[in-house]
Amino acid sequence: MPIIITMPALSPTMTEGTLAKWLMKEGDPVNSGDMLAEIETDKATMEVESIDEGVLARILVAEGTEGVAVNAPIAILLEEGEDASALDNAVPAAAPAAPAPEAPVAATPAPATAVAATPAPDAPAQAPAPAAATASDGRIVASPLARRMAAQAGLDLAAIKGSGPRTRIVKADIEAALAGGAVPAAPAAAAPAAPAPAAAGASPFEGEYELQPLTTMRKIIARRMSEAKREAPHFYLTMDCELDALLALRQDLNTRADGAFKLSVNDLVIKAAAVALIKVPDANVGYGDEGIRRFKSADISVAVASERGLITPIIRNANGKGLEAISREMRELAQKANDGKLMPEEYQGGSFSISNLGMYGVKQFDAVINIPQACILAVGAGAQRPVVKDGALAIATVMSVTLSVDHRAVDGATGARFLAAFRGLIEDPMTMLL
Repeated sequence: MPIIITMPALSPTMTEGTLAKWLMKEGDPVNSGDMLAEIETDKATMEVESIDEGVLARILVAEGTEGVAVNAPIAILLEEGEDASALDNAVPAAAPAAPAPEAPVAATPAPATAVAATPAPDAPAQAPAPAAATASDGRIVASPLARRMAAQAGLDLAAIKGSGPRTRIVKADIEAALAGGAVPAAPAAAAPAAPAPAAAGASPFEGEYELQPLTTMRKIIARRMSEAKREAPHFYLTMDCELDALLALRQDLNTRADGAFKLSVNDLVIKAAAVALIKVPDANVGYGDEGIRRFKSADISVAVASERGLITPIIRNANGKGLEAISREMRELAQKANDGKLMPEEYQGGSFSISNLGMYGVKQFDAVINIPQACILAVGAGAQRPVVKDGALAIATVMSVTLSVDHRAVDGATGARFLAAFRGLIEDPMTMLL
């Protein structure tokens, strides 16, 4: 019986992914443990291994296909002793996993490779089937991505034969049409004097722009940020911290290290936040419908602006780690984030978040809570400012920090106690090492 390989769920938040690359080709023998493909999730690119053995008989989703739903069929294995005739019954068995024609493209795998890889030996050059599938109301059935690509290329969807479920036109069909060069331009594109009506929500006075399709990661960021602002009642507490003692300690420790390591201000901020959470455990919590989660260690999620988008790798048990260990681990996690190589356990979870934009010269900002965590600390730039000490004007290096708080789990007084503890550690940094 042929084995249907489906898109795996590589993280709890994953609902769809991009099939970035096939590591095997049709006809290759597959052993248990062999790496089949690279899957781009909402946070990273990961290799997927086979748990079955056989021959990779048919690839159903082409490389580069975006928005492949979790559990959608992506390939078929034939077991020992089975021949290609077994595929005739295997493909219809996978069809129910595909969405109805009106479903969004994010849930529709494009079986382009399967169509191209298994032509009938005596098939004519062009199939007699109708060029494009139409819905009951006369609309041409095509995925949103295929429609956008066709509009940008000036292609007429009515002249393109769909290879998707129920002959739906998908991304691979548009690419094939562009490669063949035989599809006429859409009538609307051929009549510039009569512009098409603007899309819903668009302004006819809008300037020219190039549309960049959303990556899987950007879709997840948009969804999670919207959920956080909609569901978590944010309030904000801002406090100024003097940095001169911390900067002096950092310089002294880096000098003593003699090149073995180099601490950043952010490393010290992570340590101070972790120790402050242990001092004020009521701030080291998360909100859930079942109750308040009280975390036993300070697992600090640190926002990293990678080339792929925002991601928050975690320094676990930061309260129990030395500054050198925090610095080394942070550098390694940031590099893996940029390379898209973070493992799920390296970015999932965490009890508290830090977002530091000080290196960009930002003085102060309000960060969005990383739910289900209850707090995130936004760190601004340290700069020399006038301060009053013992009734006299002086100059100090001051950093503004803002705590965004989920009022469902943490009250104002608790947030204020955390910030007071954090400032005490920053302004007397030797105490965080005790």
